[in-house]
Amino acid sequence: MSANDIKITNLTGQCVPVRGNDIDTDRIIPARFMKVVSFEGLGEAAFYDIRYNSNGKTDHPFNLDVYQDASILLVNKNFGCGSSREHAPQALMRWGIKAVVGESFAEIFSGNCTSLGIPVVEVDSADIGRLMNAAEETPNMNMIIDIESMTLNFGDFEIEARMNSAARNALMTGSWDSTGVLLDSGEEIDAMHESLPY
Repeated sequence: MSANDIKITNLTGQCVPVRGNDIDTDRIIPARFMKVVSFEGLGEAAFYDIRYNSNGKTDHPFNLDVYQDASILLVNKNFGCGSSREHAPQALMRWGIKAVVGESFAEIFSGNCTSLGIPVVEVDSADIGRLMNAAEETPNMNMIIDIESMTLNFGDFEIEARMNSAARNALMTGSWDSTGVLLDSGEEIDAMHESLPY
């Protein structure tokens, strides 16, 4: 592990609720925005086809002024299902999202988030309902996500949460960036290549 590794043990931020089950990666970022050389600028494309229509902006939460400083996304069941495109968490991150809290997530989406240092945290259905209602009633309220204790604090609520154990360990030890892990293992990789019979 290098000195530049970032350990993520807790986060604090405002929440933005996006309601609906089975929101897939096509809705998170439409395929036409994936024809890019880099991920720069993808934040503007997040949820594009439901944020805009022929009349202009819709009332999607990502368009509302009260949520423009939000960094924690609240979602329902099976978020991030569909195509296994890494552009989806990239678009969310570049919009400003630093953590996602929901009922359940597609496994590949969750893994792609972890590799960007975005915690993906699960809570019960009743709890996400309470959190979404509170975020709509008091948009400027901060949530504290404690990855060590696996608790969420939001106003008067303290909620128990869950997270994939490997993802939690990677975030807490700072080993979530797979690129960094490969760079730090350079000497081991070189030694392995030198031992190969070719």
